[in-house]
Amino acid sequence: MKRILLFAVSLFGLFQSSAFAQETLTVDERINNFISPATDLISKIIFFQIPITSEVSVPFVLIWLILGAVFFTFYFNFVNLRKFKLSIDIVRGKYSDPTAEGEVSHFQALTAALSATVGLGNIAGVAIAIGIGGPGATLWMILAGLLGMSSKFTECTLGVKYRRVDADGVVMGGPMYYLSRGLKDRGFGNFGKVLAVFFSIMAIGGSFGGGNMFQVNQAYKQFAHIPVVGEGTQGWVFGIIMAVLVAMVIIGGIKSIARVTEKIVPFMVVVYVIAALVVMGVNYHAIPHAFRSIFDGAFTSKAMYGGIVGTLIQGFKRAAFSNEAGIGSASIAHSAVKTDYPASEGLVSLLEPFIDTVVVCTMTALVIIITGQHEAAAAVSGTEGGVLVTSAAFETVISWFPYVLALAVMLFAFSTMISWSYYGQQAWYYLFGKTKLSGYTYKILFCVFVVIGAAMTLGKVTDFSDAMIFAMCFPNIFGLYFLMPEVKKELNRYVGLIKSGEIARH
Repeated sequence: MKRILLFAVSLFGLFQSSAFAQETLTVDERINNFISPATDLISKIIFFQIPITSEVSVPFVLIWLILGAVFFTFYFNFVNLRKFKLSIDIVRGKYSDPTAEGEVSHFQALTAALSATVGLGNIAGVAIAIGIGGPGATLWMILAGLLGMSSKFTECTLGVKYRRVDADGVVMGGPMYYLSRGLKDRGFGNFGKVLAVFFSIMAIGGSFGGGNMFQVNQAYKQFAHIPVVGEGTQGWVFGIIMAVLVAMVIIGGIKSIARVTEKIVPFMVVVYVIAALVVMGVNYHAIPHAFRSIFDGAFTSKAMYGGIVGTLIQGFKRAAFSNEAGIGSASIAHSAVKTDYPASEGLVSLLEPFIDTVVVCTMTALVIIITGQHEAAAAVSGTEGGVLVTSAAFETVISWFPYVLALAVMLFAFSTMISWSYYGQQAWYYLFGKTKLSGYTYKILFCVFVVIGAAMTLGKVTDFSDAMIFAMCFPNIFGLYFLMPEVKKELNRYVGLIKSGEIARH
């Protein structure tokens, strides 16, 4: 309790001192200036550049993620492709046991995790990637999604294997636990605790930033862009409404979140995909040209290799931010599943990057390219035009599409926020203990950041949240290398039981 109060008081004091020192600045400018030094320092560390050519360098964090995904794909003998059908069968409940230990079904765990990944990264993030890296970034996003399926399988299997279940049946799981408990079993207990604490701090920061403020900010921009309905609406008003809705769901924990996401996620994905198909149907003649632009842009460039590397970087970066494979966050939601076999949920989780990146991100990219909005995206810097570029692409076909997209954006943002609140809360519990005071303190802070995110231009906050989320991958993937033999044992055991008939097909 003392640690929580000290954290809150110090945070308030820092904001107060910053505000008094900058009375002539707007709230946005004060916040941006306040976190700017920390953002710049953290970004330099997290996005440390490795020179590739004299003109191009690659952030080490991307190399770390890509190498991990490639390694796990080969180590598990392309589990992302070989076990794809089995994954679908598990989600459909063909091998499920509703009496198994846990809180939610395989389908609910998948939708809860998907609700955190299928979000504004698929709408605004794709536009940003294409704007910076060109249409060719799409191909690298798809490749990153396919490789990321193996990383997701690895971390989510471990999330279930090393989870803790309280006497009342409440599950505590995720990288915090498999890093600390798993590495302890291998004789690296103290090192595992250090990694777990570092991950938890980054997860809390990521939940307030990329999992909250970025989402509500982009949702407000789309809402305010709607004629009559959204025009003139103040950001803080929109933020308060969203905060109330979020609070109503997150108070109930993972069961409440899962009940909401299992309805919202399929609906919003179907609505968004149908809308994208309509746009592509109207512009069917431009689809072949769009695919040529994607392939040509991925392998050719005026800048030759520098341009190819730059395009590849943008594709992988946006895919990583969107599907979070290797970040470790999704394993927190998947650890709550009802199962006695960790590998079963690992197999379910590999569907996430496929749905999120290979399907939804690709649909968004095609809509932007075939409508010619990729040129508009290239003219807008940073995150400012992300969601609006995608909205303009849909609007070229039917004038009222922005209303549909606004609904999709708000559902995407809402579902992402409620899932990330659970991720951040689990990390908060790991650091401060699982008590009612601790839980409500985090939830109140999370809802406050919803209002702040809607009322301000993000600037450095977006950079900060990007860095925090990507930083989670360092301790996570490091732990995965140590623990992947355990994952292989669980996979072989589970598949063997299915083949022998000991796990019955329903």
